[in-house]
Amino acid sequence: MHKSLTLCLLASLLALASVPAHASDSLYDRKSAQKPDSGLLSFLGPQAGRFKYDSRMLNAAKIAQSRARAHSTSRCWRYVKDALLAAKAIPTRPKTAYAKQAAQELTRDYGFKKLRVSDPYKAPLGSVLVYGGRGAGHVEIRTARGFVSDFETPKASPRPLIGVYIKPRA
Repeated sequence: MHKSLTLCLLASLLALASVPAHASDSLYDRKSAQKPDSGLLSFLGPQAGRFKYDSRMLNAAKIAQSRARAHSTSRCWRYVKDALLAAKAIPTRPKTAYAKQAAQELTRDYGFKKLRVSDPYKAPLGSVLVYGGRGAGHVEIRTARGFVSDFETPKASPRPLIGVYIKPRA
C-alpha cells in the first residue's frame, strides 16, 4: 500500500513538472514552500515529509479534508467549488450548475488544462476529476488517500471519466 502511494506521488510530481507554465500563474512559490506539519502527513501520504508544498495547497488539503462527509450529499460540485475558492486556486465562484459542466468551465474561465490521463488512480494529487454519465455527473479532487468532493472515498467514481484537470504551475 505504501509503495502505491509513493508511486502515485512521484507520478503526480512528474506530471506536474512536465506541464508548460507561465510564472504569473504559479500555484507554487519556492520562497514560501514548506514541509507539511504532522497533521497533514496522514492526508498527503507517508512520503510527504520528503517534499515541500505551497502553503495554499496545504490549506486546500486541510479544507477538503475538514469539509468532506462520510457519505455523498449529492453536492460534489458545490464542495469542489468551495475548496478551489478557499485555496485561492480560482478567483471567482464557477457558475455552472452540474458537475459534468465543470470541465468546460475550468478550462475556459480558470486556466485549467486537461491531462492525458484516462485512469483516475493515475491522476496527480490535487487534480480535479470530472465525470459524465446520467444526471448531473460527478467531480472530485485526487488525494493521496483517494478522492474527495462532498465526501471522501478511496475509490474513484464508476461514472465515465470526462477528464483530469490541473491548474498549470507557472
